[in-house]
Amino acid sequence: MPGRVLQISISEGGVPKLPVKSTVVVGSLGIEGDKHRYSGHGGPRKALLLVASELVDALRAESWPVYYGALGENLTTHGLDHRAWHSGQRFKIGAVTIELTEPRAPCSQLNPFGAGIRERIYDAQVKALDSTSMHWGESGFYASVLTPGTLTAGAAIELVDPVYRLQTAPLDGW
Repeated sequence: MPGRVLQISISEGGVPKLPVKSTVVVGSLGIEGDKHRYSGHGGPRKALLLVASELVDALRAESWPVYYGALGENLTTHGLDHRAWHSGQRFKIGAVTIELTEPRAPCSQLNPFGAGIRERIYDAQVKALDSTSMHWGESGFYASVLTPGTLTAGAAIELVDPVYRLQTAPLDGW
C-alpha cells in the first residue's frame, strides 16, 4: 500500500515550516515560495526534505514539543517506513518524481524544540551512512526533484525505483 503526503510545508527561511493549504508547484530547487536562510540548505540535491509523520508522533509521545513542519520538512509523509529510506530510491508523488539523496544532518535551528533533540534523531552511525542505526531516517531525508510538477497534500507516494546495491567489498576468493 502506498504512503501519502500528510502535509506540505514551506517557510520564509528556517524552521518551523508552515502548512500550505493549496496545490504547490515543485521545481528542480523545491517548492515555489520555500526559502532557505542558511547555506548548506536547499539546492538541487536538497530540494525537498521528507520527514515521516510517525516519527513526529513518536517524538510528541516522548514529550518533545514538535508538530508537522517543526523539523523543517517540506513533505510530512504517512505510511512509509523511514527506516527503509536509502539514497537513490525514487518515488512518484502525484505528478512529481523525486530521488532520495542523503539523510539530513540536523542543525542548531532545531534547538528551540529541546536540548538534545538533534542527538535524539541523528547519531554518528547515521552520519557515517550506516542504515543499521536505531536513528536511521529519523532526521529526515533530502531529495532531488527528477520530474517537476504540482503537488497537493493527500497525494499518494509510491516507490518506483528501489535502490540497487553494488558490491563494494571483494567477494571471497577474489
